[in-house]
Amino acid sequence: MEKEWIGAASEAVATEFKTLIDPQDVDSLKQLQHLILGRLQDSNAVLSHFNEYSENCLSEVSGDFARNTRLLKSIKSDLDYIFQKLRTIKAKLIATYPDAFPDEAALDRRPDLEVLPPH
Repeated sequence: MEKEWIGAASEAVATEFKTLIDPQDVDSLKQLQHLILGRLQDSNAVLSHFNEYSENCLSEVSGDFARNTRLLKSIKSDLDYIFQKLRTIKAKLIATYPDAFPDEAALDRRPDLEVLPPH
């Protein structure tokens, strides 16, 4: 008996709810939802294609990128060695000829890059 009463109440509420909404508005909402769904599916297809294209491009350049990264690290190591040798030579020159560099700060106003923290 209780289930029959709940079913009747549900049917009455559904009937009243249907009278509150215009069927044309519901149809319009359905059409808009289908239009939006189509656009979202198109956008999803375009994004999937772009992701595949990007993945292919990345695979093509990743070897070059890795090789260039190794090259830059090698160049940095070489330059570090060269500058270390230059600092040693300069220190020896200053020790041997103190008057050759009257004011060390006036000659080299560049920032010392080795003091800066790595990023």
